[in-house]
Amino acid sequence: MKPPVAGGLAYGALGLPLAFVALPLYVVLPNHYAEQFGVPLAALGGVLLAVRSLDALLDPWIGRRVDALLSGSLPRALRWLALAAAVLMLGLTGLFFPLPALHGDRTALLAWCAALLLATCLAWSVASVLHQAWGARLGGDDATQARRVAWREGAALVGVVLASVLPSLAGLPSSLTVFIVTLALGVLALARADRPAPEPDLPDAEASSPGPWQVPAFRRLLAVFMLNGIASAVPATLVLFFIRDRLQLPQWEGAFLASYFLAGALSLPLWVRAVDRFGLLRAWAAGMALAVLTFCSAVLLGAGDGRGFLLVCVASGLALGADLALPGALLAAVVRRSGLGGRAEGRFFGWWTAASKLNLALAAGLALPLLQWAGYQPGSRDPLGLEMLGLTYALLPCIFKLMALALLWRLAGALHPTSLQGDPR
Repeated sequence: MKPPVAGGLAYGALGLPLAFVALPLYVVLPNHYAEQFGVPLAALGGVLLAVRSLDALLDPWIGRRVDALLSGSLPRALRWLALAAAVLMLGLTGLFFPLPALHGDRTALLAWCAALLLATCLAWSVASVLHQAWGARLGGDDATQARRVAWREGAALVGVVLASVLPSLAGLPSSLTVFIVTLALGVLALARADRPAPEPDLPDAEASSPGPWQVPAFRRLLAVFMLNGIASAVPATLVLFFIRDRLQLPQWEGAFLASYFLAGALSLPLWVRAVDRFGLLRAWAAGMALAVLTFCSAVLLGAGDGRGFLLVCVASGLALGADLALPGALLAAVVRRSGLGGRAEGRFFGWWTAASKLNLALAAGLALPLLQWAGYQPGSRDPLGLEMLGLTYALLPCIFKLMALALLWRLAGALHPTSLQGDPR
């Protein structure tokens, strides 16, 4: 067993490149193809919805394979992780640098984007599910799991900050180089991290044990997670459009994104302490409430309101810390209390990852066509289109957040009747 800091770094390091790749894939890619190649928003939204939905459908199967790997040979699991990392490196490079012959053909560009996005997302799923299931199998109480998740998500936020500022500071090719190097180092670090004890995976073990959907607490937690995730995915999809067109401050883009993710990273220790004091449930609910208050104010911002949006970024970044550190720890608690700990984490996290992707797919498939239908086009200064952009970016997430918050409180007892409620003192 490694010392806490060394063990946390060794396990969490892979979170940096996995989050680094997520920002280009889910935030930058739609804007990149719309502005650089002139791909229509509705067509792009349809492709993103279809690819991400198909990718998400495969995640539960990936989770089952991860369970088999972690229950058997850990070296074999690490070899699969290395293969997934190689596909990630090649796929991300091809997505942002399509073949020159495709540049004038929007249909070919969409097909290229769909094929490479699917391959890249599947590789990301293998690496991400394995990483999350690895940590859950290390065991520990709620506070221990929250700290472990905080190491992973803290590294992830560093990765997101790098991904948000490096393209403007050093260019896209240099950013891809940093991603490739950190991904290789993350795989090596996990190979040297604390390892879960392998347990024999008997041929009939999966058939004889209940699956995730047979665990009521998991079904209810997943419903909360999806509503909350859609609320986060809508502004993530639209933030660059909001900054460039509604605020008309593209030069502040790096500062806005960096302040958001840095605030999230700095808030992680505070949310871990909140778990010790109030429990996982109340801490997560507080994060949701903070996000709602923050985004309600964002709808009032207009051209040139850089300082106001900077405050929105910091406040919503603080709320982000709760969304990153606490739901994963809640899921680990549900798995542990279901009696499936040590043999089914991959299946649970497979569905969890699928839900995350469906959130992003639904956000892109809902928000982008809605904006085009309302008359908004990237680069437009039409007042009605910009008003619709502001409402979609700021108020639509609040609706989903409030639904998630209401469902979280309603299902509190079913999720975790004791430790989720925390210390009432």
